[in-house]
Amino acid sequence: MRRRTTALTLSLVLLTACGAVAGTAEAADKVKRTAQCQGDWLPATPTAPDIMNGELEFLGLAPVKVGKDVNWRTDPYRNRSWSMVFHSLRWMGRLVADYENTGQEAYLTRATEVAKDWVADNPRGGGSKASPYAWQEHPIALRAPALVCLSKHVNAPWLTKSLAEHAKMLSDPRLYEKGHNHGIDQDIALFGIGCRYGNSAWSGLAVKRLTETVKLDVDSQGVLREQAPRYAIYVHERLKVAIDEIKACGHKAPAEITRRWKSLEDFISHSTQPNGFMVPIGDGGADVRPVGYARPDKTVRVFGNGYVYGRTAWDKPESAFYSIRFGPGLKFHGHEDHLGVTYYAQGRDVLVDVGFHSYENTGYRRWTMSAQAHNTPSVVGAAFRNRTATTLSRSSIKKDRQSYRLTDRAYGVPRTRSVLVNHEQDVMAVLDTVPKGSRVSNLWHFAPELTTVSNSGGKVVLKDKAGWKATLVQVSMPSCEPVSGLTVVRGRQNPYQGWVSPAYLRKQPAPAVVSPASAQALLTVVVPGTDKPSVSCAGGKVKLETSTGGVSFRVSGADLS
Repeated sequence: MRRRTTALTLSLVLLTACGAVAGTAEAADKVKRTAQCQGDWLPATPTAPDIMNGELEFLGLAPVKVGKDVNWRTDPYRNRSWSMVFHSLRWMGRLVADYENTGQEAYLTRATEVAKDWVADNPRGGGSKASPYAWQEHPIALRAPALVCLSKHVNAPWLTKSLAEHAKMLSDPRLYEKGHNHGIDQDIALFGIGCRYGNSAWSGLAVKRLTETVKLDVDSQGVLREQAPRYAIYVHERLKVAIDEIKACGHKAPAEITRRWKSLEDFISHSTQPNGFMVPIGDGGADVRPVGYARPDKTVRVFGNGYVYGRTAWDKPESAFYSIRFGPGLKFHGHEDHLGVTYYAQGRDVLVDVGFHSYENTGYRRWTMSAQAHNTPSVVGAAFRNRTATTLSRSSIKKDRQSYRLTDRAYGVPRTRSVLVNHEQDVMAVLDTVPKGSRVSNLWHFAPELTTVSNSGGKVVLKDKAGWKATLVQVSMPSCEPVSGLTVVRGRQNPYQGWVSPAYLRKQPAPAVVSPASAQALLTVVVPGTDKPSVSCAGGKVKLETSTGGVSFRVSGADLS
């Protein structure tokens, strides 16, 4: 009897579930899906059930209970990125999209309640309930498409009026972020409102500005000028949205926008390490993994706006990869990383950028942006000059070896760095020189998986848990004397040193090798895969042993070859 009851109950449950699924599918078939509400602009979290339950989860932070009557001044983490996403109302758009997909009227009802409450509580110009984030330029740009989406199913004067107000703000040249990803979002938003209501003045202005912004933000080589490669992914995605919306509205997308959108792919691919993760330069996290971008033919690429990328091969996780920074001074999402290098070899991160932590104005954030958080040289005792441009003055690119020379006056006097990368027998050599009468020092940030094995006689050996080793050797030039006094710092708090940020709002200790001040040029050689590189010098020629054989190169003045 018990088995029959259980079976009967199960049958009823299955029949009920099938009826519910059938009912949902039937309801969804009656709702028209719209281009304005479907697409990858919608957040993965929170989900529609989360929102219906009054819980919002943004940025991987713990969910926040907001309830039915939302307090728009809610700021639980004192995090401006959280507040920006909160006021973007994209999460409200998730409800409308899922209404289209499921036909559940409750989703549309709640989306309407949320949007109407936001409009009532956040009048432009302020109010007791209004949030200071409500009418900032980026939340406006991200919120408008969500409201346009809602307007495809809700015809109400309050919504039409609010969208007109959004269009007015988006049209204001004083708020427009020209040559920046925010400007692209503003133009997408303004075009969407103009297309929705047949206002050619709005849509025409948006296309005109977008063309100008794209030409400023993406150069002729496809380099994003915001100085953080991961933003190239964002801009590529957003330009695809813009192009599709322009076409859907019956217009032709300007050829210059399309061309520069396509050109971003090459830059994104070259910025991606052999392990599939993007090199974390500028405000770019170490956990960003580009997917679906065309693989270039070249293995080495010099981008005139400040990036050198090289690798031994494509599609091989064990291949070597390096990056070098130069070009225009810091702006937008850049860091003070000029002359900085990263190095990946034998399937491992070796020299790393410390990465991106958050946009919050903390001491740690300021340190991650500073020259002290990058693999760079400094002129000891001289003040650092922010936003200084750096010149790539020489390059030699061969299949198995590349070398470069870079120079700037970030410390008031010339500092010159030459970089040589040898493939097959993996080696990175770096020569730092400053004028006579000055002293030079440099920093080397290693991957957090590495720990110090030994540090003596100008040689630091590190290893990972598997026993794989890498060695840094430093000598003065032209004497070739080992540099004594190298120190390894890990996880220091005051001042910050020896950290990396593997993901948003995360940091972990990592070894940073700090050289002492030197009146002579500093030659630093990084050799992956061995703890016995046996470096020697004679007559300007440097010889060493790698894990796969011997290597030699020449030092001539400030150059390596």
